[in-house]
Amino acid sequence: MCRQVFGFRLAMIALATPTALVNANDGLPTRLVGAAVVVTFMTSYVLFRDWERFGPLLLRHPSLLAADTLFGSLLLIAAGPDSTLAYVSVCTPLLAGLVYGWRGAAVFASLQALLLLLIHAAQEDPAPGITESALLPGLCVIAGAVGSSLRNLMLRFGAATQALTTVQARLAVTEAVSAERARLAREMHDSVAKTLHGVALAADGLTTSANADRMDPALVRHQAALVARSARRAAAESRELLADLRRESDPSHATDVLVELAARTRDFSARTGLTAVYRPTGAHAVPPVPPAVARQLLTIASEAMENAHRHAHPTRVDVSAGVHGDLLRISVHDDGRGLPPGTSLEQLRRAGHFGLVGMVERAASVGARIRIGRGGHPQGTEVRLELPLAALTTPTA
Repeated sequence: MCRQVFGFRLAMIALATPTALVNANDGLPTRLVGAAVVVTFMTSYVLFRDWERFGPLLLRHPSLLAADTLFGSLLLIAAGPDSTLAYVSVCTPLLAGLVYGWRGAAVFASLQALLLLLIHAAQEDPAPGITESALLPGLCVIAGAVGSSLRNLMLRFGAATQALTTVQARLAVTEAVSAERARLAREMHDSVAKTLHGVALAADGLTTSANADRMDPALVRHQAALVARSARRAAAESRELLADLRRESDPSHATDVLVELAARTRDFSARTGLTAVYRPTGAHAVPPVPPAVARQLLTIASEAMENAHRHAHPTRVDVSAGVHGDLLRISVHDDGRGLPPGTSLEQLRRAGHFGLVGMVERAASVGARIRIGRGGHPQGTEVRLELPLAALTTPTA
């Protein structure tokens, strides 16, 4: 705002300079008026152009504004109080109010009003009435009050903005911490916790087989191998989770989602004994997927298979993936008993069932859309994940 005041001063000085030079007497008065023009114009120009640099200097030394006011009065004497230069005098108390507050506004408004009254009194043909003579001094007083009020308003606005920025920063930190805690909860639930649950079930089966009246050595060996394989998988998932926490995934190493999804489907079938079949779909090849996105997609598919095996009691799980139009579509369908009618995410969250809730959160984190329900099948549950291919491309600078 101070820069705008000096811009207005520049325009008014440029318009009034010819009149001031013409009305000045020859000799020394002309030189004084010319010097006053140069000083006031250059001062206004410098402060208009580099206010951030020279503004603090004006703030520390009010005498500079007083000297500028005196130089401006020389121009006003030569040009006359009826010229456009008279409006420059109103800018001085306005600027003082903005820079120095109400005390500075009062001092410079009084100084400028006194100079204007003296100039009016020194005219050869003074104004016919006191109203005309007091008009500009009154405007100076009003301008000083306006400048002081604007200063207080801007200071309050700045304090409010700073407080709002502080609150926003705190909210951002809180949100980041909450998001990280939610992510860790999803990772633990969908990887290590689920695998350890499988280890416990396999160990229970091994105990039952070992305590049977007629122990089957082949069955015991199979269950023991299953326990060992599940334990190694839990350890590998723990290392992967810790490594992911310590470093960010390298986006230059893309993942073939179809190959990885097929491998996870085979592993799921071998581990659970449930028939799980994977088939690629779509007419186009799937582009490479960034590791961070691929991790979320594959975790959602694995979680869907695990949920089907644990809760739906199906006889078959069908997994498919491929490009359909501009979407990467992944589908996991089981022929089990399906979700209870009226099931909602809020009900699952309150009941402590975070599997479906975690899948929805993971899909949202990568910009994918997820549908959980019967879909177009007569029975069972389908988890369908659709990710726009545009989300897989990284913009280049």
